[in-house]
Amino acid sequence: MTAILSENTNQDVGYSKIVFGMPVKLFWGYVAIAVFMTGDGVELAFLSKYIIELGFSVSQSALVFTVYAVTAAIASWLSGGISEIYGPRKIMALGVIWWVVFHILFVKFGLMAKNYQLILLFYAIRGFAYPLFFYAFYVLVVQRTPGHRLASATGWIWSMFTIGYGIVASFLPSVTIPLIGFISTLWMSLAWVIVGGLIALFCIKDIGSNRDSKITLSSAEKMKEISRGITLIFEDKNISLALIIRVLCNLALFGFPIFMPLHYTSQGVGFTSEQWMRIWGIFFLVQPVTNVLWGLIGDRIGWLFQMRWVGFFGCTLTTLIFYFLPLYFPGNLGVAIFGALLLALTLTSFVPMGAIFPMLAPDHKGAAISVQNLGGGIGNFIGPAVATILFSASFDIQSVVIAYSALYFVGGILTYFIRNPQPKNQF
Repeated sequence: MTAILSENTNQDVGYSKIVFGMPVKLFWGYVAIAVFMTGDGVELAFLSKYIIELGFSVSQSALVFTVYAVTAAIASWLSGGISEIYGPRKIMALGVIWWVVFHILFVKFGLMAKNYQLILLFYAIRGFAYPLFFYAFYVLVVQRTPGHRLASATGWIWSMFTIGYGIVASFLPSVTIPLIGFISTLWMSLAWVIVGGLIALFCIKDIGSNRDSKITLSSAEKMKEISRGITLIFEDKNISLALIIRVLCNLALFGFPIFMPLHYTSQGVGFTSEQWMRIWGIFFLVQPVTNVLWGLIGDRIGWLFQMRWVGFFGCTLTTLIFYFLPLYFPGNLGVAIFGALLLALTLTSFVPMGAIFPMLAPDHKGAAISVQNLGGGIGNFIGPAVATILFSASFDIQSVVIAYSALYFVGGILTYFIRNPQPKNQF
């Protein structure tokens, strides 16, 4: 890559040096995201099983996670607007305190007391916390990064998220649970969250600046600004189209885990469950690197161009490849991993999506990020929903995969109707 180090000539943006696409003075914020999200994700590997072992049913355990997903989606939608109004520092601090308080209540009075109602209540309320912390930092990055480097900067955010939430948090319990047990591992996650919060609040330079906040607005104006997270969708055609493609971009990411394990471990394909987990694990393992690379590349070749040709049209092909390749090479782990890497490469090319929304509405960046988060939350459900509907209508796995491929193709077509908001390259 050329021009990996650039100077920000726009003094209003705030931070001068950008290295490998990352604003240097926000470095510790990126570290804080990885640490905080490790603590937030530690229980995912075993919590469902532990709740069932306490004597509750599978459906009760599923409801805990369902309600958590709802509250996290609501917080994700609200976090952009309120971070822009009150400033990222306050909202990040709120996220840390909220997480710590309700995690303690969840473990102490829910799990340890084997009280299902309190497990459900406190875990659901805790679901509001991590989006406040994570997306407040996201808003800070958007505020402090020159527009032409925004895809690179947001690519680093998702890389740190994946490292913490997807990799470290998945590996850590396999070490700590045999040594200290389930509950002690949950108490340990407190330390990760607190350390992540302290890093963010004390190590990020200038994070306390209210220069970009809208704290001086009246109460009515603040509510109007928060509501723009919905009204922008109807006021701006480009935002509404961007919302649709945001929903479509993660179809395979959230849909494939539901039925691909059945396909890969079927008799005709021939992989064991352990091999499938290895394939899917490698799919995630490469994403911290590809997120950053696609951010850097997107800033150079064009955000919409990359998302159209590599993302949507690329996923049109790689979703089919991921399904059909092991049918022609049954039991061949190397070929299956190759298909997983192709899928990861195309899916992570959607990184510029995080730059497109705030640049489409530069005067209401927080609200635009809220729309993006809304699309992400809806996207979490659309992939599984499409599969559920088609399976209920007696379609098979192959039909679902073809449907995903067709929807990705539609997403690519839609990108032709969205205004290109990318600032002129200044490399």
